[in-house]
Amino acid sequence: MGRIILRLDRVMADRKISLNELSEMVGVSNVNLSKMKNGKISAIRFSTLEAICEALNCQPGDILEYTSDEQ
Repeated sequence: MGRIILRLDRVMADRKISLNELSEMVGVSNVNLSKMKNGKISAIRFSTLEAICEALNCQPGDILEYTSDEQ
């Protein structure tokens, strides 16, 4: 079975946006964004994903990556 990898840290670095800036733009706490950034979550609301994509001017596929165990 594969898994989903969060690439939020990479997109934030590309956009030169800090955790505090993104937190203010999206309306999600620093703690929750930090968990997302470090891949320590098991679910994400579509509304949160939409807000992050809008703030970072990106697509969900820029943040989420699927990898299979067969690689």
